[in-house]
Amino acid sequence: MSKQKPVVALVGRPNVGKSTLFNRMVGQRKAIVEDLAGTTRDRLYGNADWGGRDFILIDTGGLEFDNSAQEKRHRERGKSKPTNKVGFQAGSESRLFLTEIREQILIAINEADVIVFLVDGETGLTNTDEDVAEHLRRTKKPVILAVNKADNKQRRENAVEFYAVGLDDPIPISAMHGTGTGDLLDMVVESFPMSEEEEEEEEDIKIAILGRPNVGKSSLLNKLLGEERVIVSDVAGTTRDAIDTHIKYKGFDLTLIDTAGIRRRGKIEPGVEKHSFLRTVKAVNRTEVCLLLVDAGEMVAAQDAHIAGYILEENKSVVVIVNKWDTIDDKDTYTINEFTKLLRAELQFMDYVPILFISALTGQRVDKVLDLALRVQEERLRRISTGQLNRLLREAVAKHPPKGGQRYRLKFFYVTQAGVDPPTFVFFVNDRSLVHFTYQRYLENQIRASYDFLGTPLRLIFRNRNERDL
Repeated sequence: MSKQKPVVALVGRPNVGKSTLFNRMVGQRKAIVEDLAGTTRDRLYGNADWGGRDFILIDTGGLEFDNSAQEKRHRERGKSKPTNKVGFQAGSESRLFLTEIREQILIAINEADVIVFLVDGETGLTNTDEDVAEHLRRTKKPVILAVNKADNKQRRENAVEFYAVGLDDPIPISAMHGTGTGDLLDMVVESFPMSEEEEEEEEDIKIAILGRPNVGKSSLLNKLLGEERVIVSDVAGTTRDAIDTHIKYKGFDLTLIDTAGIRRRGKIEPGVEKHSFLRTVKAVNRTEVCLLLVDAGEMVAAQDAHIAGYILEENKSVVVIVNKWDTIDDKDTYTINEFTKLLRAELQFMDYVPILFISALTGQRVDKVLDLALRVQEERLRRISTGQLNRLLREAVAKHPPKGGQRYRLKFFYVTQAGVDPPTFVFFVNDRSLVHFTYQRYLENQIRASYDFLGTPLRLIFRNRNERDL
């Protein structure tokens, strides 16, 4: 059963250190970190984990409100504190994006299960902090107040001034040095929704339709349903949200998920469309099989490889659907083979994925889509006995032994399948540090040679013989 990852949004005014904290929490330098307000205009997402819980983390741009309205509110409150000390400069390029950035952040807040409200312990409390806190209180969602840049004892003690925003106890942290971030993550994980909230609907087989804008995702869904349930338009980006449609097909309960088109980050227009990708990420997270649509007229673009990479990262099964096949002229018996070679070359890490050529407009081969998706789902749940696996392992090692001397050569003791969805295999060895990624790929290919696991990624885990935890 697929589990929905919780979503955590980092929110705060500009230049409080959200991107630095984001990079520390996801464990890699994905966000651009600059001492310049407004650096993060796009929302950036990443996968993170703490205490055995996985979650999606969102880094957002700096949230601030219109200065004139802000000043009016604070005059009405009888406060003389100056407005945001580090806001955008009037007339700057960043000011032009203020409305769009704010719209993105408000959507991220709406999508989030937990909100981390980050403030600046060096600058101190500002009117903008109070305005943001007021908005967050109205969301009725868990809000954790983190006081960043608390790099010394004085700043940690001064963090008490943030009690004034009316949230729970402020947590002094240093995103730069990691101080206090463990305590922050503990609180984040404790605030996640209970896993018991998963509904019976999760037992459906979920099939997500993914792809760049305007490749025909909604047209395919309508053809599969046999009726016009989703708006179809030639304007790229018509579908903003992930739309679930429940159907019965050959005795199976299916949920078809039509998602908004994904563009390269630099090509995404400001506003709501930027957060359609977050909804697509969540759709991938809760699905079993992804239908990755590409345009026959444009073939594989960098965006398609990006989408495929995320699907693979999430260990989801895939069927590549080449749509608009009716628009290709002068086709002959060799055309599909040539197109297939091109697709395999561009998506070389997904050579186990089936490819189907269709036309959602004319209905050509559309009747094969769900049958193929169900076959891939069946492969995703395939289980191989320990005896069969160990015979395969012995033959593979005998045919191609690991490199190394007698003293430091990799030795295999046995292998077992630890789970399905996705298929997960655990190899017990003498020293897992000796497992080279090329040999891991070799073993995967040997498994696929006997059990193809069509369209499904495999997880290979290597443990020292005395290690039992998976």
